[in-house]
Amino acid sequence: MPARLRLLRATTALIGVVLAVLLLLSGLSASATWDAVAGRDAPRTTSATDLDLALNDMDAQAANILLSSGDAGKGRMTVPYTKAVGFYADARRSIGHQVRTLAVAAEGDRTAEKTVESLTDGFAEYQELIGRALENDGRAGGKPAALADYRRATDLLQRQLLPEARTLVDSNNRAFERRYDAARSALSAQLTAVLALGVLLLAVLGVLQWYLARRFRRILNPGVLAATVCTLLAVVLGGQLLSGSEEHLRAARRDAFDSVVALSRARAIAYDANADESRYLLDPERRDQYAQAFLTKSQELYGIKGATLSTYDSGLATTWQAYGHNHGDLRFTGEFRRELDNITYTGERSTAETTVDTYAVYQRDDRRIRALVEQGKEQRAVEFCISWNPGMSNAHFGAYMDALGKLITINQDHFAMSIQAGHSALTGLLPWCCGLLLAACALTALGLRPRLAEFR
Repeated sequence: MPARLRLLRATTALIGVVLAVLLLLSGLSASATWDAVAGRDAPRTTSATDLDLALNDMDAQAANILLSSGDAGKGRMTVPYTKAVGFYADARRSIGHQVRTLAVAAEGDRTAEKTVESLTDGFAEYQELIGRALENDGRAGGKPAALADYRRATDLLQRQLLPEARTLVDSNNRAFERRYDAARSALSAQLTAVLALGVLLLAVLGVLQWYLARRFRRILNPGVLAATVCTLLAVVLGGQLLSGSEEHLRAARRDAFDSVVALSRARAIAYDANADESRYLLDPERRDQYAQAFLTKSQELYGIKGATLSTYDSGLATTWQAYGHNHGDLRFTGEFRRELDNITYTGERSTAETTVDTYAVYQRDDRRIRALVEQGKEQRAVEFCISWNPGMSNAHFGAYMDALGKLITINQDHFAMSIQAGHSALTGLLPWCCGLLLAACALTALGLRPRLAEFR
C-alpha cells in the first residue's frame, strides 16, 4: 500500500509538472508570436504599403509642380505650386525612411534584400531624372525638356519602382500569413495537449481519492480534494488562455489587419490614380494611356464589370444604391469590396460608406476635368485638378483620403487592441495556471503525508 501511494503521488507530481511546463512553454511561444507580429510582421507590411503610397505621391507632386510652375516662374499658380513642392519633399523623406526600414527588415532574406537594393538604386535614378526635369522647368522655354525627363522618370516608376514596392508588400504580407497559420496551428495543438493532460491528471487524482477512501475508510482526503480543485481551475484557465490567444490572434489578423492591408493598398492605388490625372494634363501625347491607367486603377478600387470612363459614374451610382438598400447586394469588386466583406467593428461600416461616397465625388470631378480638356479649356482643367480651394478636385481628393485614413485607423486601433488583449491574457492567466498546478502537487503530497506516516 505505501508503494502504491508513493507511485500515485509521483504520477500526480510528474503529470502536474509536465502540464505546468507545457503551459509555460505555450505562453512563452504565444508571447514571442505577439512580439513578432507587433514588432516585425505588421510594421514590415505597412512600411511597404507606405512606400508604395509615397512613390505615387512623389510622382504626382512632381507633375503638379510642372503643371503649376508657369514658364520659369512667369504665370505661376502660387498656392498649388507651393503645396506641391512641400508634398514632394514630404514624400521623398517618407520614401527614404521606408526604404531604410525595409532594408533592415530584409536582412537574412536574400530575395527581399535584392529587391530593396534594386529599389534603392532605381529610386536614386528616379530622383536624378526628376531633378533634371525641375531644373529644365526653371529655364525659360524649358517645358519640353522637362516633360521628356519627367516621362523617363514616371516610366521608371511604373516599370520598376512600383512593381518592386508591391512585391515587398506581398512578400511581407505572406510572411505574416505564414506566421499566423503556424501560430494558430501550434495553439490548437497545445490546447489539445493541455486538455488531455489535464483530464489525465484529474483522473489520477480521482483514482487516488477512491483508493484512499477504500483503504482508509475515509470519504474524502482534504489535501487531494484541494489538489483536484486546483487542477480543475488550472485546466480551465489554461484552456481559456490558449483558446483566447488563438481568438485574439484571429481577430488581429483576419478582422483587423486584412482590412488594414486592403485599405492601405487602396490608398496607394488612389494616389497613383490621382497622379494619372496630373500626367494626363501634363502630357497631351499620352492622354489616352493615362486615361486608361486611371480607369484600370478605379476598377481595382471599385470594380464595375464592363465599365468605361463614360459609364463608370452611372455604374457606381447604381451598384452603390443597391448596396445601400441591401448590404448583402454587392455588385462590385476591388479593395472596397474586400473591406465591406470584412466589416467587424463599431463605426466601421458607416466610415466605409462615407469613404465610398467621397470616392464617388472625386470620380465625378475626374469626368469634369476631361470634359474641360475636350472643350479646349485646358488651363481651367489644370486649375480645377490641382487647386485645394473648396469644391475643387484636390480638395475632394483630400476629403476622400481623410475618410479612408479614418477607416484604416479604426482597423489599426483594433489590431493594437487585439495584441494588447493577447499579451494581457498571458500575463494575467499564465502565472495562475502554473501556480495552481504546483500547488496541486504540493497539496497532494501534504494530503498523503499522514497516511504514509501510519506505515512507519
